Amino acid sequence: MPRHEFQPGKLIAGPVLILAGVLYAGDAGGAWEIPWFVAIPLVTGGLCLAGAVALLTGRVRRRRRRGRTGADPA
Repeated sequence: MPRHEFQPGKLIAGPVLILAGVLYAGDAGGAWEIPWFVAIPLVTGGLCLAGAVALLTGRVRRRRRRGRTGADPA
């Protein structure tokens, strides 16, 4: 039995935000040049994708839960 529910939205948001942080850390350290406008589409796109996945996951879970509380199959 898992300790908590699997949350795919957070699984997407985490790596996207880590990627944005790594890109800007590399830019700050002088490893490469990143234009200033890269962060906005990366972060907002990743958060929108994570939100859509979380919404879809919630609807699927709600539908499965509602299906289990129906009439007995006997």
